[in-house]
Amino acid sequence: MAALGAALLAAACATRTPAPVDERRPAPTAQPKPPVLQATPTPSAAPPAATAPSRYIVKRGDTLYSIALEHGADYRELAQMNKLDDPSKLRVGQELRVTPPEDRAAPRVGAARLPRQIESRPLGSSSQASAPPGSAPPRSTPPESTPSAAEGDLKTTPKALRLPYSEQNLAALSREDVRAETRPEVKLEAKLEAKPEAVKPAPAAERDPEAIEFAWPVRGKVMASFSEPNNKGLDIAGKPGDPVLAAASGRVMYTGSGIRGYGKLIVIKHDNNFNSVYAHNREILVKEGQNVTRGQRIAELGDTDTDAPKLHFEIRKAGKPVDPAKYLPPS
Repeated sequence: MAALGAALLAAACATRTPAPVDERRPAPTAQPKPPVLQATPTPSAAPPAATAPSRYIVKRGDTLYSIALEHGADYRELAQMNKLDDPSKLRVGQELRVTPPEDRAAPRVGAARLPRQIESRPLGSSSQASAPPGSAPPRSTPPESTPSAAEGDLKTTPKALRLPYSEQNLAALSREDVRAETRPEVKLEAKLEAKPEAVKPAPAAERDPEAIEFAWPVRGKVMASFSEPNNKGLDIAGKPGDPVLAAASGRVMYTGSGIRGYGKLIVIKHDNNFNSVYAHNREILVKEGQNVTRGQRIAELGDTDTDAPKLHFEIRKAGKPVDPAKYLPPS
Protein backbone atom coordinates (compact mmCIF):
# COMPACT_ATOMS: atom_id res chain seq x y z
CA MET A 1 0.00 0.00 0.00
CA ALA A 2 2.84 2.34 0.77
CA ALA A 3 4.42 1.62 -2.53
CA LEU A 4 1.14 2.24 -4.38
CA GLY A 5 0.66 5.59 -2.67
CA ALA A 6 4.16 6.68 -3.52
CA ALA A 7 3.60 5.79 -7.17
CA LEU A 8 0.33 7.74 -7.33
CA LEU A 9 1.99 10.73 -5.71
CA ALA A 10 4.82 10.65 -8.22
CA ALA A 11 2.39 10.50 -11.15
CA ALA A 12 0.40 13.48 -9.82
CA CYS A 13 3.55 15.57 -9.50
CA ALA A 14 4.58 14.71 -13.04
CA THR A 15 1.27 15.84 -14.59
CA ARG A 16 0.92 19.08 -12.57
CA THR A 17 0.85 22.19 -14.88
CA PRO A 18 3.04 25.07 -13.68
CA ALA A 19 1.25 28.29 -12.82
CA PRO A 20 1.63 31.11 -15.35
CA VAL A 21 4.16 33.71 -14.42
CA ASP A 22 3.38 37.35 -15.33
CA GLU A 23 6.51 39.36 -15.99
CA ARG A 24 6.11 42.73 -14.24
CA ARG A 25 9.45 44.25 -15.21
CA PRO A 26 9.23 47.08 -17.79
CA ALA A 27 10.16 46.13 -21.29
CA PRO A 28 13.52 47.46 -22.33
CA THR A 29 13.20 50.56 -24.49
CA ALA A 30 14.99 50.70 -27.79
CA GLN A 31 18.10 52.81 -27.52
CA PRO A 32 18.29 55.50 -30.22
CA LYS A 33 20.99 54.87 -32.71
CA PRO A 34 23.76 57.48 -32.68
CA PRO A 35 23.58 59.82 -35.68
CA VAL A 36 25.86 58.98 -38.50
CA LEU A 37 28.26 61.85 -38.99
CA GLN A 38 28.94 62.61 -42.61
CA ALA A 39 31.88 64.69 -43.65
CA THR A 40 30.71 68.02 -45.00
CA PRO A 41 32.34 68.66 -48.35
CA THR A 42 34.66 71.60 -48.30
CA PRO A 43 33.36 74.32 -50.64
CA SER A 44 35.62 74.73 -53.58
CA ALA A 45 37.29 78.04 -54.11
CA ALA A 46 35.33 80.51 -56.22
CA PRO A 47 36.56 80.73 -59.80
CA PRO A 48 38.71 83.76 -60.50
CA ALA A 49 37.07 86.76 -62.08
CA ALA A 50 37.26 87.00 -65.84
CA THR A 51 40.22 89.04 -66.95
CA ALA A 52 41.35 90.43 -70.23
CA PRO A 53 42.97 87.77 -72.43
CA SER A 54 46.73 87.72 -71.97
CA ARG A 55 47.38 85.44 -74.97
CA TYR A 56 46.78 85.89 -78.68
CA ILE A 57 46.80 83.30 -81.47
CA VAL A 58 48.46 84.56 -84.65
CA LYS A 59 46.15 84.58 -87.68
CA ARG A 60 46.92 84.83 -91.37
CA GLY A 61 47.91 88.39 -92.32
CA ASP A 62 48.93 89.38 -88.77
CA THR A 63 52.17 91.15 -88.06
CA LEU A 64 53.73 91.94 -84.74
CA TYR A 65 53.02 95.62 -85.42
CA SER A 66 49.30 95.06 -86.08
CA ILE A 67 48.97 92.84 -82.99
CA ALA A 68 50.65 95.52 -80.88
CA LEU A 69 48.33 98.20 -82.31
CA GLU A 70 45.19 96.16 -81.57
CA HIS A 71 46.26 95.62 -77.94
CA GLY A 72 47.67 99.10 -77.28
CA ALA A 73 51.17 97.72 -76.68
CA ASP A 74 54.67 98.48 -77.94
CA TYR A 75 55.84 95.93 -80.49
CA ARG A 76 59.31 95.95 -78.90
CA GLU A 77 57.81 94.89 -75.56
CA LEU A 78 55.85 92.11 -77.27
CA ALA A 79 59.02 90.87 -78.96
CA GLN A 80 60.88 90.90 -75.64
CA MET A 81 58.09 89.12 -73.73
CA ASN A 82 57.84 86.39 -76.38
CA LYS A 83 61.62 86.18 -76.99
CA LEU A 84 61.32 86.93 -80.70
CA ASP A 85 64.64 87.62 -82.38
CA ASP A 86 63.01 88.62 -85.67
CA PRO A 87 59.61 90.39 -85.23
CA SER A 88 58.79 89.80 -88.91
CA LYS A 89 58.81 86.01 -88.53
CA LEU A 90 55.46 84.87 -87.11
CA ARG A 91 53.72 81.55 -87.67
CA VAL A 92 49.99 81.10 -88.12
CA GLY A 93 48.67 79.51 -84.92
CA GLN A 94 51.57 80.77 -82.84
CA GLU A 95 50.60 81.80 -79.32
CA LEU A 96 51.87 85.18 -78.13
CA ARG A 97 51.71 86.87 -74.76
CA VAL A 98 50.20 90.35 -75.19
CA THR A 99 50.17 91.51 -71.55
CA PRO A 100 53.16 91.63 -69.18
CA PRO A 101 53.48 88.97 -66.45
CA GLU A 102 51.67 89.53 -63.19
CA ASP A 103 54.87 90.17 -61.25
CA ARG A 104 55.64 93.06 -63.60
CA ALA A 105 52.10 94.37 -63.90
CA ALA A 106 51.24 94.23 -60.19
CA PRO A 107 51.28 97.72 -58.66
CA ARG A 108 53.37 98.44 -55.62
CA VAL A 109 51.45 98.82 -52.41
CA GLY A 110 52.91 101.00 -49.68
CA ALA A 111 51.80 102.28 -46.34
CA ALA A 112 49.52 105.24 -46.64
CA ARG A 113 50.48 108.40 -44.83
CA LEU A 114 47.70 109.82 -42.74
CA PRO A 115 47.29 113.58 -42.94
CA ARG A 116 47.95 115.62 -39.83
CA GLN A 117 44.95 116.51 -37.79
CA ILE A 118 43.71 119.95 -38.69
CA GLU A 119 43.09 122.24 -35.78
CA SER A 120 39.99 124.37 -36.21
CA ARG A 121 39.86 127.80 -34.65
CA PRO A 122 37.08 130.37 -34.81
CA LEU A 123 37.63 133.44 -36.91
CA GLY A 124 37.87 136.63 -34.96
CA SER A 125 40.30 138.85 -33.09
CA SER A 126 43.89 137.93 -32.24
CA SER A 127 42.88 137.06 -28.68
CA GLN A 128 40.46 134.44 -30.00
CA ALA A 129 43.07 133.00 -32.38
CA SER A 130 45.59 132.63 -29.55
CA ALA A 131 43.15 130.80 -27.31
CA PRO A 132 44.13 127.15 -26.60
CA PRO A 133 42.26 124.52 -28.60
CA GLY A 134 39.25 123.03 -26.89
CA SER A 135 38.41 126.14 -24.87
CA ALA A 136 35.19 127.93 -25.62
CA PRO A 137 35.64 131.25 -27.37
CA PRO A 138 34.82 134.29 -25.23
CA ARG A 139 31.38 135.66 -25.72
CA SER A 140 31.25 139.05 -27.25
CA THR A 141 28.74 141.41 -25.70
CA PRO A 142 26.38 142.80 -28.28
CA PRO A 143 26.58 146.53 -28.79
CA GLU A 144 23.98 148.55 -27.08
CA SER A 145 21.12 149.28 -29.39
CA THR A 146 20.57 152.92 -29.98
CA PRO A 147 17.26 154.24 -31.15
CA SER A 148 17.24 155.60 -34.65
CA ALA A 149 14.77 157.35 -36.81
CA ALA A 150 14.62 154.43 -39.24
CA GLU A 151 13.77 151.92 -36.51
CA GLY A 152 10.11 152.55 -36.98
CA ASP A 153 10.42 151.78 -40.70
CA LEU A 154 11.68 148.23 -39.93
CA LYS A 155 8.56 147.30 -38.02
CA THR A 156 5.98 145.48 -40.05
CA THR A 157 3.19 145.08 -37.52
CA PRO A 158 0.62 147.88 -37.40
CA LYS A 159 0.24 149.98 -34.29
CA ALA A 160 -3.06 149.96 -32.43
CA LEU A 161 -4.38 153.46 -31.99
CA ARG A 162 -7.37 154.42 -29.92
CA LEU A 163 -9.33 157.29 -31.39
CA PRO A 164 -12.57 158.76 -30.15
CA TYR A 165 -15.54 157.94 -32.30
CA SER A 166 -16.38 160.63 -34.78
CA GLU A 167 -17.35 160.85 -38.43
CA GLN A 168 -14.02 162.53 -39.29
CA ASN A 169 -11.94 159.70 -37.70
CA LEU A 170 -14.08 157.04 -39.39
CA ALA A 171 -13.60 158.69 -42.79
CA ALA A 172 -9.83 158.94 -42.22
CA LEU A 173 -9.57 155.23 -41.33
CA SER A 174 -11.58 154.32 -44.41
CA ARG A 175 -9.19 156.29 -46.62
CA GLU A 176 -6.17 154.45 -45.09
CA ASP A 177 -7.79 151.07 -45.87
CA VAL A 178 -8.32 152.07 -49.51
CA ARG A 179 -4.68 153.20 -49.80
CA ALA A 180 -3.43 149.90 -48.38
CA GLU A 181 -5.47 147.91 -50.88
CA THR A 182 -4.15 149.92 -53.85
CA ARG A 183 -0.47 150.02 -52.92
CA PRO A 184 1.82 149.52 -55.97
CA GLU A 185 4.07 147.17 -53.95
CA VAL A 186 1.24 144.65 -53.59
CA LYS A 187 0.56 144.67 -57.33
CA LEU A 188 4.29 144.24 -58.06
CA GLU A 189 4.51 141.20 -55.79
CA ALA A 190 1.52 139.67 -57.53
CA LYS A 191 3.17 140.17 -60.91
CA LEU A 192 6.41 138.59 -59.70
CA GLU A 193 4.58 135.55 -58.36
CA ALA A 194 2.82 135.06 -61.67
CA LYS A 195 6.09 135.20 -63.65
CA PRO A 196 6.74 131.87 -65.38
CA GLU A 197 9.78 129.81 -64.31
CA ALA A 198 12.83 130.13 -66.53
CA VAL A 199 13.58 127.13 -68.74
CA LYS A 200 16.69 125.25 -67.62
CA PRO A 201 19.23 124.41 -70.33
CA ALA A 202 19.61 120.76 -71.33
CA PRO A 203 22.52 118.98 -69.59
CA ALA A 204 25.67 118.53 -71.66
CA ALA A 205 26.71 115.11 -72.90
CA GLU A 206 28.76 113.07 -70.47
CA ARG A 207 32.51 113.20 -71.08
CA ASP A 208 35.00 110.43 -70.49
CA PRO A 209 36.49 111.18 -67.05
CA GLU A 210 39.87 109.79 -68.19
CA ALA A 211 39.95 111.82 -71.41
CA ILE A 212 42.98 113.96 -72.15
CA GLU A 213 43.12 117.14 -74.22
CA PHE A 214 43.37 116.31 -77.93
CA ALA A 215 43.75 118.77 -80.81
CA TRP A 216 42.95 118.37 -84.50
CA PRO A 217 45.99 116.94 -86.30
CA VAL A 218 45.13 118.70 -89.59
CA ARG A 219 42.63 121.27 -90.77
CA GLY A 220 40.37 119.92 -93.48
CA LYS A 221 37.02 118.47 -94.40
CA VAL A 222 36.04 115.20 -92.74
CA MET A 223 35.55 112.74 -95.59
CA ALA A 224 34.49 109.73 -93.49
CA SER A 225 33.37 109.56 -89.87
CA PHE A 226 33.95 106.88 -87.25
CA SER A 227 31.98 103.74 -88.02
CA GLU A 228 33.43 100.57 -86.54
CA PRO A 229 34.28 98.06 -87.93
CA ASN A 230 34.26 99.73 -91.36
CA ASN A 231 36.15 102.86 -90.31
CA LYS A 232 38.04 102.95 -87.01
CA GLY A 233 38.72 106.69 -87.12
CA LEU A 234 38.30 109.86 -89.17
CA ASP A 235 39.41 110.45 -92.76
CA ILE A 236 40.38 114.12 -93.16
CA ALA A 237 41.02 115.57 -96.61
CA GLY A 238 44.07 117.66 -97.37
CA LYS A 239 46.78 118.52 -99.84
CA PRO A 240 50.00 116.54 -100.22
CA GLY A 241 52.64 118.04 -97.96
CA ASP A 242 50.20 119.64 -95.48
CA PRO A 243 51.64 119.53 -91.95
CA VAL A 244 50.41 116.73 -89.69
CA LEU A 245 50.54 117.73 -86.01
CA ALA A 246 50.61 115.62 -82.85
CA ALA A 247 47.13 115.63 -81.32
CA ALA A 248 48.54 115.40 -77.78
CA SER A 249 51.87 115.11 -76.01
CA GLY A 250 53.38 111.66 -75.74
CA ARG A 251 56.04 109.22 -76.96
CA VAL A 252 56.35 107.89 -80.51
CA MET A 253 55.68 104.16 -80.21
CA TYR A 254 55.86 103.16 -83.88
CA THR A 255 56.84 104.56 -87.28
CA GLY A 256 56.81 102.61 -90.52
CA SER A 257 54.63 100.79 -93.03
CA GLY A 258 54.34 97.36 -91.43
CA ILE A 259 50.54 97.42 -91.07
CA ARG A 260 48.58 96.73 -94.22
CA GLY A 261 46.16 99.46 -95.29
CA TYR A 262 47.76 102.27 -93.24
CA GLY A 263 50.67 103.28 -95.48
CA LYS A 264 53.37 105.25 -93.73
CA LEU A 265 52.11 105.21 -90.16
CA ILE A 266 52.85 106.92 -86.84
CA VAL A 267 51.54 105.70 -83.46
CA ILE A 268 51.94 107.90 -80.38
CA LYS A 269 51.37 106.73 -76.82
CA HIS A 270 49.72 109.20 -74.40
CA ASP A 271 48.64 109.29 -70.76
CA ASN A 272 45.69 107.28 -69.39
CA ASN A 273 46.36 104.41 -71.82
CA PHE A 274 45.44 106.45 -74.93
CA ASN A 275 47.11 106.07 -78.34
CA SER A 276 46.76 108.20 -81.47
CA VAL A 277 47.25 106.89 -85.01
CA TYR A 278 48.28 108.90 -88.12
CA ALA A 279 48.13 106.98 -91.43
CA HIS A 280 48.84 107.56 -95.18
CA ASN A 281 51.64 110.07 -94.55
CA ARG A 282 53.98 111.13 -97.35
CA GLU A 283 56.94 111.73 -95.05
CA ILE A 284 57.54 110.88 -91.38
CA LEU A 285 59.46 113.52 -89.42
CA VAL A 286 59.87 111.79 -86.04
CA LYS A 287 61.58 108.64 -84.78
CA GLU A 288 60.51 105.80 -82.50
CA GLY A 289 61.06 106.57 -78.82
CA GLN A 290 60.99 110.33 -79.41
CA ASN A 291 58.91 112.50 -77.09
CA VAL A 292 56.61 114.95 -78.85
CA THR A 293 54.44 117.81 -77.65
CA ARG A 294 50.91 118.73 -78.59
CA GLY A 295 50.84 120.63 -81.88
CA GLN A 296 54.34 119.54 -82.94
CA ARG A 297 54.79 118.76 -86.63
CA ILE A 298 55.36 115.01 -86.97
CA ALA A 299 54.65 114.22 -90.66
CA GLU A 300 53.52 115.45 -94.06
CA LEU A 301 50.09 114.50 -95.34
CA GLY A 302 50.14 112.03 -98.24
CA ASP A 303 48.35 109.23 -100.07
CA THR A 304 50.44 106.13 -99.28
CA ASP A 305 48.34 102.94 -99.47
CA THR A 306 45.18 104.92 -100.32
CA ASP A 307 43.50 106.42 -103.38
CA ALA A 308 43.52 110.14 -102.41
CA PRO A 309 45.55 112.53 -100.24
CA LYS A 310 44.13 112.37 -96.74
CA LEU A 311 44.98 111.69 -93.13
CA HIS A 312 43.41 108.70 -91.44
CA PHE A 313 43.35 109.62 -87.74
CA GLU A 314 42.43 107.28 -84.88
CA ILE A 315 42.21 107.55 -81.10
CA ARG A 316 42.48 104.26 -79.23
CA LYS A 317 41.92 103.55 -75.55
CA ALA A 318 43.58 100.36 -74.28
CA GLY A 319 43.93 99.32 -77.92
CA LYS A 320 40.22 99.69 -78.69
CA PRO A 321 39.23 102.34 -81.26
CA VAL A 322 36.96 105.12 -79.97
CA ASP A 323 35.18 107.91 -81.81
CA PRO A 324 37.69 110.79 -82.15
CA ALA A 325 34.84 113.30 -82.51
CA LYS A 326 34.04 112.76 -78.80
CA TYR A 327 37.54 113.76 -77.76
CA LEU A 328 38.39 116.52 -80.22
CA PRO A 329 37.28 120.15 -79.72
CA PRO A 330 34.53 121.53 -81.99
CA SER A 331 35.91 122.25 -85.44
